[in-house]
Amino acid sequence: MDNYTAIKQLLEDVGAKRLSTSDALLRLQKLRYEDIGFAKLDISRGIRRGFPEVVYCEGKTIKQVEKIVDSLLRNADKLLLTRADKKIFLHLNKKHLNLKFNEVAKVIYAQKKKNTFKKGLVLILTAGTSDIPVAEEARITLEVMGNRVETLYDVGVAGIHRLLYNEEILKRADIIIVVAGMDGALASVVSGLISKPVIAVPTSVGYGGSFHGIAPLLTMLNCCSPGVAVVNIDNGFGAGYFASLINR
Repeated sequence: MDNYTAIKQLLEDVGAKRLSTSDALLRLQKLRYEDIGFAKLDISRGIRRGFPEVVYCEGKTIKQVEKIVDSLLRNADKLLLTRADKKIFLHLNKKHLNLKFNEVAKVIYAQKKKNTFKKGLVLILTAGTSDIPVAEEARITLEVMGNRVETLYDVGVAGIHRLLYNEEILKRADIIIVVAGMDGALASVVSGLISKPVIAVPTSVGYGGSFHGIAPLLTMLNCCSPGVAVVNIDNGFGAGYFASLINR
């Protein structure tokens, strides 16, 4: 029995009073993580937080990623790898044929079961086409986590009529993620038009004075419209994960 199944069974046993809480805690101590030498994988995270551990691939070797994926797929029904490239995907896909790869988002993902989608709609906006890779990282994250997602790309404030023309979809959405580089003003504008939570994602898109995303980050942090939360520069994954928690 793998750790994921073991933990699930443990919770069922406690719920049915076949096992005391103290005995269950003792067993959980042995299932906290899986030590594979160079990494200690949090294989119980799916039970504890509702979604398995996510792998950030930059800085890891292909062999390290392969060993991590082997363990995670034994212990969880979903997989999400961020900042991955095609070379990693082609290597993993020799062994794990159910993997999918979004090259724009640089995300590898897999699901053993079909998602039951949450009721709320998450809308992702980008200011420009150059912001789409970060937005796509958010979209894949949301979909793997079981959210209904729609996108509206290239509606920045330089041509604000493009945004206003799509006001109906803004009203239908329950949560809005705004991805923008350059001046980062789009998040404040969107928040001023609707009564829904907005998650702002600054991107490193822009000329020298944008300082690789610092300028839009500061604009978003100083947003004068209440109801805007800000994640780190280029962190589409963080925005998608947070939106999914709100949508839960």
